[in-house]
Amino acid sequence: MDWRIYHSINTFVAHHSWLGRLFHGIETYGTYLIAVAAVLLWLAARPGGDRKWKIASGSALAAAALGLLVNRLISSGWHRDRPFQTHPGAHVWGPHKTDASFPSDHASASFAIAVAVSLVDPLVGIAFLVLAVLITVGRVIVGEHYPGDVVAGALIGTASAIVVVYLARPLISAIARVVERVTDPLVRPFWRGRATST
Repeated sequence: MDWRIYHSINTFVAHHSWLGRLFHGIETYGTYLIAVAAVLLWLAARPGGDRKWKIASGSALAAAALGLLVNRLISSGWHRDRPFQTHPGAHVWGPHKTDASFPSDHASASFAIAVAVSLVDPLVGIAFLVLAVLITVGRVIVGEHYPGDVVAGALIGTASAIVVVYLARPLISAIARVVERVTDPLVRPFWRGRATST
């Protein structure tokens, strides 16, 4: 079933190669974008104000780290080859990576970040979730993963976000109070300049 779905998508994209090129850009740069956006969420929080975005940022990064750790444990116990390794006729747009196909690191990290942000701030989380879906779908469209790989990755990322947000929130909050002592002085001039300009 996994191969049949992959093969159907791969054949369709092979006849519409612009889709492969488009999603190669989305899933490549989107991965960096979602991580940078999570960090910028911290810096966008007003110094001395509500810590919601700092909690969202810290939770997102912690959830991504947890998701990738779970992936590493799974892939070390069972290595699934990439689709193009098992089926040499498959088309791939982008690098031919040969690390474990299952589960998808891109899907795990992006969904961990997006779901963590959504659980703390649902409105901001919508943009993160849209990007996470595009990244995850893109991994199949470019031929790097089976659909099952990205579904598993998304589930792991989602579970990691839930664990971090609901079980580790006191720890994340404590770390945020420490880290903001360094970051708040750095961003305070920006907020002062913004206040004087309005």
